[in-house]
Amino acid sequence: MGHVDHGKTSLLDALRQTSVAAREAGGITQHLGAFVVVMPSGASITFLDTPGHAAFSAMRARGAAVTDIVVLVVAADDGVMPQTLEAMSHAKAANVPIVVAINKCDKPGANPERVKLQLASEGLLLEEMGGDVQVIEVSALQKTGLDNLEEALLLQAEMMDLKARIDGPAQAYVVEARLDKGRGPLITTIVKAGTLTCGQHVVVGSEWGRIRAIKDMAGRLTQRATPAMPVEIEGLRGLPMAGDDVIVVHSEERARMLSAGRTRKFEENRLRRKLNEDIPSSLESSEEVPQRVEMPVIVKADVQGTVQAVTDALRTLNSSQVLLNVVHVGVGPISQSDVDLAQACGACIVGFNIKSPPTALSQAATRASIKLILHRVIYHLLEDIGNLIIEKAPGTFETQIAGQAEVLNIFEVKRSKSKGPDIKIAGCRVVEGFVARTGTMRLLRSGEVVFEGNCASLKRETQDVDTVKKGNECGLIISDWYDFQIGDVIQCLEQVVRKPKFIKSESGAVRIEC
Repeated sequence: MGHVDHGKTSLLDALRQTSVAAREAGGITQHLGAFVVVMPSGASITFLDTPGHAAFSAMRARGAAVTDIVVLVVAADDGVMPQTLEAMSHAKAANVPIVVAINKCDKPGANPERVKLQLASEGLLLEEMGGDVQVIEVSALQKTGLDNLEEALLLQAEMMDLKARIDGPAQAYVVEARLDKGRGPLITTIVKAGTLTCGQHVVVGSEWGRIRAIKDMAGRLTQRATPAMPVEIEGLRGLPMAGDDVIVVHSEERARMLSAGRTRKFEENRLRRKLNEDIPSSLESSEEVPQRVEMPVIVKADVQGTVQAVTDALRTLNSSQVLLNVVHVGVGPISQSDVDLAQACGACIVGFNIKSPPTALSQAATRASIKLILHRVIYHLLEDIGNLIIEKAPGTFETQIAGQAEVLNIFEVKRSKSKGPDIKIAGCRVVEGFVARTGTMRLLRSGEVVFEGNCASLKRETQDVDTVKKGNECGLIISDWYDFQIGDVIQCLEQVVRKPKFIKSESGAVRIEC
């Protein structure tokens, strides 16, 4: 675990002698990956590679919950960053020991000692300072310090006396879930105890099925999966959520019954949450609250965990002006039914890490004025959605001073009593900005506001004009005001619409500020 771009996947590539990082969109991990690395000593270690971007917090929490040891990767040239601290929090919350790997030690700006001090100041008790947290200096690029990292992990495992039962029904944990066109729902799972075998009936979350095939991470078919072995299983009736437990049951009848009960409970909880969300909003509506614009969104992604991460990240963009309503989520490419649903509710379709839809489908979406937003890198996606929210936001009306004029002279136009009082015209020079006939006029005398009203007439020489700019003179009449004095200041006020701003922090976290 660690901050985005600190070299977690590159370090794993160095251990596995592969190049996953080079193939990843934007060079950053956006999935939870599970790999078995056979070390030179012959020991096998299962690694879970978690994403470091701010949007994937839930994935990191799942990663910490399923592991025995957390390897905290910190770049020697960058130091402790927001997601480094968050990873430490997840590890502490899951009560999992940490081994620190200071990466990029080969770079010119590397300063491992500074990193150690930063970690110690954040409450991590390092071995060098009398604590029990091991620190290893490595370079994924130069492949240095990898043997020391292996030794540190095996030593930590020995100290913890890590053991798991092999016999009996399996206990496993869903790392990731995706939908395959030919094979149906596929679940990447790590066995924590027992043995998972082909043909067993399982209940995963609220879904059930009979294991049809088990594949290891290299894609080879296997009959059984033992503890600490990441495998892909197929045969489930539906797609479970990432993070669900895999429970082995003795019969199909028992699996159906357990699944039905869980589905009912899940639906009850969902409705209860919806009800709790609606109650405060109904209380607010009694007060004068600015109307929020709703922006319906359909989210499609390649795997279940990513769907959850993208949905959570999009919800952080909710603001007092725009409510982002995720109407449907799904795994797999964009389908005709997604386009039909988007057309029915006026939604835009967000596709993350999926194939571009067929031309016919794209054309159908264009004809129906449905916006398709497809991205492979999370921060590009959030930026696009942020800009769309700003476009949709009604904005807030603000009054600002457009210009200022000084009264130099006063002219009086006499009228008969039947036509009303005499007219007072203020002869002014615009000293700042501009004065517009459509604006509201504010009269200041000795710095205090005396009157505020509409502009009844604005003339330059004998011509009626709409605006008078700085440096020019004009004649001005304010409705219902006849008491001008030389030296008075007239401010022209105008209403402007202020749109929200899309703000991106250094850590990658984004928000909309109204």
